[in-house]
Amino acid sequence: MHNIQEIAEKLTQSGLKVTPQRIAVMQALMKFHHHPTAEEIFREVSQNIPGLSQTTVYNTLDVFVKKGIAQRIATDAGVMRYDVIAEAHHHLYCLGTARVEDYFDPELDKLLRDYFEKKKINGFRPIDIKLHLTGEFEEQK
Repeated sequence: MHNIQEIAEKLTQSGLKVTPQRIAVMQALMKFHHHPTAEEIFREVSQNIPGLSQTTVYNTLDVFVKKGIAQRIATDAGVMRYDVIAEAHHHLYCLGTARVEDYFDPELDKLLRDYFEKKKINGFRPIDIKLHLTGEFEEQK
């Protein structure tokens, strides 16, 4: 989903009206690979759409989350970040730098699904399982 036509199709499939603001917000989400904040998305989008309000960006992000197009990632610092990757994955969060990275591991996904199928939490049925691992990244040499 990299061009405007693909984004427009995704919005339409999700039952959303295609607007320049929604396309611009989705493009900004896809541009950043570090799970951007709403403020970062606003700064990016406002370069192309002068006069766009921060409220419009926040509302658009809220709609994307409600429609399952994006997801929120909360950090320990209380900062909300956004992710548009649809494939099953988890997040690695660095306490020192607030860096968030995607972690893909089908073996872990299967292990977690199997565990919760056997465990049976009384009155609860898991639909999706995402781990948010908190730690520190080692410095690259």
